[in-house]
Amino acid sequence: MKKQHNNTRLICQLSAAAALVLSANAMAADAFSADSKWMTGDWGGERTKLIEQGIDIKADYVGEMGYNAHGGYNDDKTGRYSDQFGLGVALDLQKLWGWDNTQAKIQLTNRNGENISNDRIGDPRAGTLSSSQEVYGRGHMVRLTQLWIQHQFLDGKLDVKAGYFGEGEDFNTFPCEFQNLAFCGSQVGNWATNIWYNWPVSQAALRVKYHITPELYAQIGAYNQNPSQTEMGNGFKLSGSGTKGTVLPVELVWSPKVNGLPGEYRVGYYKSTADADDVREDVNGGDAGATGDALRVRNSKSGYWGVVQQQLTTHNGDASRGLNVAANVTFHDKDTNFIDNYQSLMFVYKGPFDARPKDDIGIGFARIHVNDDVKKTAELRNAAGGFTDYSQAGYMPLQGTEYNYEINYGFHVTNWLTVRPNLQYITHPGGVDQVDNALVAGLKIQSTF
Repeated sequence: MKKQHNNTRLICQLSAAAALVLSANAMAADAFSADSKWMTGDWGGERTKLIEQGIDIKADYVGEMGYNAHGGYNDDKTGRYSDQFGLGVALDLQKLWGWDNTQAKIQLTNRNGENISNDRIGDPRAGTLSSSQEVYGRGHMVRLTQLWIQHQFLDGKLDVKAGYFGEGEDFNTFPCEFQNLAFCGSQVGNWATNIWYNWPVSQAALRVKYHITPELYAQIGAYNQNPSQTEMGNGFKLSGSGTKGTVLPVELVWSPKVNGLPGEYRVGYYKSTADADDVREDVNGGDAGATGDALRVRNSKSGYWGVVQQQLTTHNGDASRGLNVAANVTFHDKDTNFIDNYQSLMFVYKGPFDARPKDDIGIGFARIHVNDDVKKTAELRNAAGGFTDYSQAGYMPLQGTEYNYEINYGFHVTNWLTVRPNLQYITHPGGVDQVDNALVAGLKIQSTF
């Protein structure tokens, strides 16, 4: 633990020193300018020169606060803060070395902090299904999140990407304009238990995309399924030791203009070739919760997803402003997956006020359902252990459906800083009826250095 804290302190010190150096070299009008894309400015024009040469340096920060304002498992009020630093570089290898239609990316991330959901909102024996601070998770450590090269063939129709990266970077992709995890990023990774690793975890991967038309493409991928890469201390692990199988996603993506407004529609399927425990059946075909025998092992698990994003209106003819709708659905293997289905619906209005044309207002609704066989197994294990009351220490809480709601307002303070206060309401945290519905006050800060 001391080593992790020392690493974190060193990273923060180096980041602060780098920011001071960059700020010192930047033109006074550029650093901290509201119109700049970067907090540290254009470094006296050097940053733009680097981009023109094919080197785009990436540095960003996301911080999230959660306060349990009412309800939950433990109503002792407190606030928790979690954050993530990112540092990377995107390379245009055609500009740098003359490699036609070739790009590369290196990205490091460092996460820290605590999550209000773990012990205040949810019963620690069951947790919550979503998280009120989506940036929390995967350990307080530095990780290699991206290390890949990408090339286009056949006049750009065929696109091949290889290296180390996560599934959600290309498949089931979704933006992160909310703080609650149920509305942020690739949702398959949140509910496909232990096989699909979202940001910041990477794995050896290959993705092939083919453009059927300018608006329609199909893609397929192969991702090394290696649970050891999620462990502490393995943030830079590149070897294949610990591999259990391969995750194979396929997806069809259509990006039409509907009434002249942009949209994106995704449907996909994934299959994991790794062995997976059944959630209910034992090796003899009985109920493992009653017999106590080992769970049956199945040789794969799979699921489906769908994503819709569509701009519905403009604001006084300005297409950069207006109402946008988005929806996500995922369905998972009932034999092996803890969550068997999930749905969400979101509305975001960009530029609601003429005085604040770059602000946005968002509202979201999500439903997360625990596999009925998981609940049945818990019931049988409670009965076998003589646990009949929720308050007993050894009792396994029975989990059903959790609902998450969020409303937020994104203050576009500058082009490099967005501050997003939000309120979240969680019904049946963890899908446990005995846990009080919870109100969480949140604050999300997003900055680009």
